[in-house]
Amino acid sequence: MGEHVKIAVSPPVQLGGSLFNAKQLIRVGELTEDKAAIEMTPFKQLYVEVPLDKRDEITDELREVGLEVNQPGFVVKSLIACNFCRGAEESGLETARKVNAAIAGIETPTPLKVGFAGCALGTSEPLLKDIGIVKMRDTFDVYVGGDPKGLKASVAKRLLSGITEDRIASVVTAIIDYYTSNAKGKEKFSKFVARISIEKLQQIAGH
Repeated sequence: MGEHVKIAVSPPVQLGGSLFNAKQLIRVGELTEDKAAIEMTPFKQLYVEVPLDKRDEITDELREVGLEVNQPGFVVKSLIACNFCRGAEESGLETARKVNAAIAGIETPTPLKVGFAGCALGTSEPLLKDIGIVKMRDTFDVYVGGDPKGLKASVAKRLLSGITEDRIASVVTAIIDYYTSNAKGKEKFSKFVARISIEKLQQIAGH
């Protein structure tokens, strides 16, 4: 029996939220061995166990049916977005897709969750994510340091406001890159934010 690895499979960022269609789920089942593990994670990803020697082939076939495939573990997870209930344009669907394309799969000291909400209702709970993006009419606010786990759970603090659509992906990427380069070992992002300070991160993000 050969070596097996996990891949992280998720639906694209789309209207309606994290939706798989029947064809996609069938394809996952067809490409997965009978006894292989499939785990639904808190990141809205499926961790699928596949043979190492078939990983690239399976990845290509899953992408052909519209699924996103990234590596699991210590990386930026696929963007956790809202359902875009106000419509694609008003809720910033295309912006969310650009952010996801820019950040998903970047290696980080600990797993990083980024949330996106198309309005201030925040149904994707962006303030409980490591980095939260909230669309406010025609610009975006960025929050950092949310942590939903444990008895000392914390809400993210606003880092920047009024960020334009053309800058939001680069702002978030700059934050992630700085964390990756300056974290102490496997330092959690919320602890990193507390140590570095909001003011320093504002400078890094180009405020």
